[in-house]
Amino acid sequence: MSWLQTLISRVWPYLAAIGAAFAAALAIRQSGKAAGKQEARIDQMEADSSAREEAREAAAEIERLDDVAVRDRARERMRRDQAR
Repeated sequence: MSWLQTLISRVWPYLAAIGAAFAAALAIRQSGKAAGKQEARIDQMEADSSAREEAREAAAEIERLDDVAVRDRARERMRRDQAR
């Protein structure tokens, strides 16, 4: 039984170090995931804001145009979309 206690007392610091390293790696990974999610959320909010601004600008421009000009722009856009 004393050889088992000797073995455990010699191995214990290494096991504790491995456990601490594993816990640190896990904490760093979780921190990175959280930061990545936050960055993605911010990027999506910026994209949404940009899209809303473009929609407002398009609506304002359409209000300024007459019916013939709106139809011409719609035809032009349809041609561009079909070319893709």
